[in-house]
Amino acid sequence: MSVARKWVFPILGLVVAAAIAAALVKIAFFGTSPSGPENPTGEIIDPQVPVMIGTVSNDVYLSGIVEADPAVTSKANLTGDVIGVHVKLGSVVKEGQKIATIKGFNSAGQTITSVVKARSAGTISSLSIVKNQLVNAGETIAKIAPPGFHVTATVQPIERYRLTGAPTEAMVTINGGPAPFVCTDLTITAPLAGADTGSDPGVDPSSGMATVRCVVPSDVTVFPGLMAQLTISAGFAENVLIVPVTAVLGAAESGVVYVVTPEGTTEERAVTLGLNDGINVEVTSGLSEGEIVMQFVPGAPADPGFPIDPGFPIEDGVVFIESR
Repeated sequence: MSVARKWVFPILGLVVAAAIAAALVKIAFFGTSPSGPENPTGEIIDPQVPVMIGTVSNDVYLSGIVEADPAVTSKANLTGDVIGVHVKLGSVVKEGQKIATIKGFNSAGQTITSVVKARSAGTISSLSIVKNQLVNAGETIAKIAPPGFHVTATVQPIERYRLTGAPTEAMVTINGGPAPFVCTDLTITAPLAGADTGSDPGVDPSSGMATVRCVVPSDVTVFPGLMAQLTISAGFAENVLIVPVTAVLGAAESGVVYVVTPEGTTEERAVTLGLNDGINVEVTSGLSEGEIVMQFVPGAPADPGFPIDPGFPIEDGVVFIESR
């Protein structure tokens, strides 16, 4: 055992000395260039895409709700006594049907009678008069609930750029309801500053929010409170120049793209824009097919939801190409 110990320590010394010598030789002839996060072995480039011919389908999707059409009021058109009530609460009436007859006096003091008629077809939902009651001109005497329904939805201010073409209808889908149907007479409105928001006090005119409203066909069975999905087709263009929306500074009417020159530099280029589907945008002037543009506006965050060239590894929206 004592002999073995005498040989172990000299051998260990020789191994350590050999390792030190090898390290000195590497430093002397090859230098120090360790790889790692501080010294990456790959080259990072910004992704680029060509200007292509494609199709843009500008469909806007909104979540809405089914609502009954608002009640239509019937008002006394004369100050005087009610001498006849021709309907009852719950009566179904036609437009123009008699509701009440009032007897009063004109400006000359002559006795006259006036008939109040229904301004809309529907059901009498409120009736506040009885025979021989005194009423004043302009006083509400009845309300009629129309048989119709409509769908409403809220539009974000940024989405209004995609609806400037004034669409007139929407496709409506009700989960668990009838087959999808076309909702017509579509309107897009926003309250003006200082306007009376009526029955919707939660609407803030300064928010820029707008309301979409369309009419449900009379032959479609719906009920108030049903949730609905609206698809508004605001334009379709095929065989047009397109680039990703991420490549454009600005998304409506006009914008700026960064074109890659043959020398590898970039130049700003003003472009005119058309339809936008949220992924691609139509370029109506300023670019030619095949030109290369930066896929992301310099300084803007990359959109990881947009596909980048799948031929290269991708991390956080950046293409990595190995150096050879």
